[in-house]
Amino acid sequence: MSANGTIAVERPPEVKQGWTRARIIGVVLLTIWAALGLGVLIFMVNAWDPDIFARYAPRYLSGLWVTIQLVAVSVICGALLSVPIALGRMSRNKLIAGLAYAYVYFFRGTPLLAQTFLIYYGLGSFRPELQAIGLWGFFREAWYCAAFAFTLNTSAYQAEILRGAVESVGRGQWEAASALGLSKLQTLRKIIIPQALIVALRPYGNEIILMIKGSAIVAIITVYDLMGETRRAYARTFDFQTYIWAAIIYLGIVEVLRNAIDWIELRITKHLKR
Repeated sequence: MSANGTIAVERPPEVKQGWTRARIIGVVLLTIWAALGLGVLIFMVNAWDPDIFARYAPRYLSGLWVTIQLVAVSVICGALLSVPIALGRMSRNKLIAGLAYAYVYFFRGTPLLAQTFLIYYGLGSFRPELQAIGLWGFFREAWYCAAFAFTLNTSAYQAEILRGAVESVGRGQWEAASALGLSKLQTLRKIIIPQALIVALRPYGNEIILMIKGSAIVAIITVYDLMGETRRAYARTFDFQTYIWAAIIYLGIVEVLRNAIDWIELRITKHLKR
């Protein structure tokens, strides 16, 4: 006991961290990544061509705008479509639940590239039928086919995110709302969904990031998005830095989105901070 009446607690000695195998591997990997980053930076400085930048920078901006439009339309439409699919997955009707499960299973179990090809090239085989019902004008455009394929794909993932988030809310919340006389719709809108969105925020953010990176495949079906413009720039200049520019732009988009998600999470979880 010390002079002022408090009990002195002897702290355990600090454990010195040695150079374990995992630590050595981590330092080596970080060194390799740093060397690669430095090499890319040196390459960009040495290969910098202001004429190429002035010629293709506006096209990169145009391609970036196409990418943002494509992802935004797909994610929003997919979110709207995911609600009935998620409700179908949670339905007690075996037929409805089975159909919703088959939809999710197919679009989550097959590559996005294959789905895009099936819509863009496959539906072209049914041109007379599509013309008869007035849909050929939609499916003959590569951008609309890509947006349609992306919407179907992301709706399956968003439906599972929404279903998991809703089911993560305790059953007691439903029972308490019922005791207060709230209807199921009121309970879902005012109690369940606000709590589920906190759980679903990170998975939703990851899905949007995956859609941004996956959108690069539309360059294969002649959509001049960011990657499409990058391929066209490389085909005319044979300068590898055109792809590095694209990688930096994609990285910047993802970083902005990541920080936006962090900010939203901080705002909606203020009441959880102690």
